Amino acid sequence: MLERHSTLILLTIVAYFMVLIVVSRLTSRRQDNDTFFRGNRQSPWYVVAFGMIGASISGVTFVSVPGMVMGIDMTYMQTCLGFILGYIAVAFILLPAYYNRRITTIYTILSERLGPRSYKTGASFFILSKMTGAAARFYVVCIILQHFVLDGLGIPFPVTVLIMVSLIWIYTRRSGIRTLVWTDTLQTLCMFAALVMIIVSIASSMGMSVGEAAKAVASDSHSRIFVFDDPMSRQYFWKQFLSGIFIVVVMTGLDQDMMQKNLTCKSLRDAQKDMCSYGVAFVPANLLFLSLGVLLVLLAGRQGVALPDAGDDLLPMFAATGRLGEGVLVLFTLGIVAAAFSSADSALTALTTSCCVDLLQRPADERLRRRVHMVMAVVFIAVVLLFRLVNSPSVIDAIYVMCSYTYGPLLGLFAFSLLTRQRTNDRIVPWVALLSPLICFAADMLTQQFTSYRFGYELLMLNGALTFAGLWGARKIHNS
Repeated sequence: MLERHSTLILLTIVAYFMVLIVVSRLTSRRQDNDTFFRGNRQSPWYVVAFGMIGASISGVTFVSVPGMVMGIDMTYMQTCLGFILGYIAVAFILLPAYYNRRITTIYTILSERLGPRSYKTGASFFILSKMTGAAARFYVVCIILQHFVLDGLGIPFPVTVLIMVSLIWIYTRRSGIRTLVWTDTLQTLCMFAALVMIIVSIASSMGMSVGEAAKAVASDSHSRIFVFDDPMSRQYFWKQFLSGIFIVVVMTGLDQDMMQKNLTCKSLRDAQKDMCSYGVAFVPANLLFLSLGVLLVLLAGRQGVALPDAGDDLLPMFAATGRLGEGVLVLFTLGIVAAAFSSADSALTALTTSCCVDLLQRPADERLRRRVHMVMAVVFIAVVLLFRLVNSPSVIDAIYVMCSYTYGPLLGLFAFSLLTRQRTNDRIVPWVALLSPLICFAADMLTQQFTSYRFGYELLMLNGALTFAGLWGARKIHNS
């Protein structure tokens, strides 16, 4: 039976990859660096919007969010509600600033406003943030495939990672962002089709209709969403809601990966429509994932199955082992691979773009771009392998914590650049950007040791505020 399941999973991956190759071939005609970096700015906004849902959700969401209900119920929805305001802010504050300048990478603004060191500091923090975050997301999928399939076939984990990243490199190396706009659409379609069909299958296995399953989820104790009674809790509403706003601002609005696709739209108005559309779609999307988690907990109770220690193992425990049937096994494989490819392929493209345009400042050199794309793929493989040493019990939570430290300086840099007309001492900016996360880390450790307060994702706001304050202080040195 194990061999049959392994064969099904491998065939699903191969078939899916072949479809991606066909799409890549169809979209890579008459390609050049402008095609790779900006998609010739000809992408339909509704295609970008639909594809961005899958690119933003990633394989981590597919696996980690259902398992969240085991520890924090549905309180993650508080963060998702904050996402909506975050996407509106990005659409009407940041997108106009980017489109009016007709830039290739968003960090060019830092060069215009603050200077070359600020520009390269911002780009460097993006590359660090995106490489680690994307690698963590991709690691989740690789480790699941390794644990449930490839270990039984005797394939080592490094080989799994090498093969998976190589597949992504193959279909992104020619046309970059123009290919990703269309492959992301396919991947989002596959991911949500798999999610809905898995929910229907689980409900059916418990003898429920979809309506009865929805009522069961709503009446379950794990369906709790709001926490207003404990300001010290990491799940306190205002912490989660405000963090959701700033998470979107930094992880979408200040992230070359996410913004690169939006900048391929034909006009600013199209890009704003695309941003608001997929921003609102995050609420029902994550509600479905959390509802799946509640249904899985209910199913475990009915079958007398012990819940796993790690929330990330909840969905794989049922879907990847064939307990729900081979149909769900195929759907699960399709869903996590589609989500993983969708986030990792855009990350590699954005990393290549930022390195060529921002750090090396040679956007027209096509041969260099191909070499950098290869180097980024190799480094990505190395970082994924390093994540096996960490293996957080909830990777999505770990990613948001990393985001608080690495995206905080970007938040401060862009806030100072766009909300003030002040100049600053460009030579001091790299030191400010390095010092702010260190102060945040010290503050987190001290509060844990001496108080009952626990920092959550709000570390991101503190980090950005410290960076902004440092730049404001450097402004005085610059003007003196």
